Amino acid sequence: MTLQTEETLQRHTESESEGDSMQRTLLSEMAIKFCCFSQEPVDDVDCWGESIEKLLSCKAGQLAFQDFLKSEYSEENILFWLACEEYKNITSAPEMISRANQIYTEFVQTEAPRQVNIDSGTRTNITNNISEPNLNSFDTAQKMIFSLMARDCYPRFLKSDIYQSVLQKHGKR
Repeated sequence: MTLQTEETLQRHTESESEGDSMQRTLLSEMAIKFCCFSQEPVDDVDCWGESIEKLLSCKAGQLAFQDFLKSEYSEENILFWLACEEYKNITSAPEMISRANQIYTEFVQTEAPRQVNIDSGTRTNITNNISEPNLNSFDTAQKMIFSLMARDCYPRFLKSDIYQSVLQKHGKR
């Protein structure tokens, strides 16, 4: 991530209380400016409506979706999903143990600060195996959260002001 991107994201985070209009404008600018698909940026934004996979394959799409989920008080879902994606790329055992415990503490354990909505069996299974984590430790929970986002959150995102303002700005839909 470039310094300019980090500064834009920081300004975006700090401006949340300054109003929805400013927030949508900043998000629109970020989405167009920082989209990571190889096509033209306007086409990339339009592709977000094709599938949640396409939305999540783009950093700007992830940011837009995260912003939307934050507005719905369910930001923990995308944060957990992203943490699991990063976790799968870990190559050293000490780092895996450390990161597994961080994910568990932040998202999985009962009363976690950003506790995700997974069934008790999955939560228990992760709890019982957290002392010896592997790259698949969170797979079941991640699939559950992905399914929840795809089924419930993603359709609402497509109708949201956040996504619609980006599309309207560029004469789409």
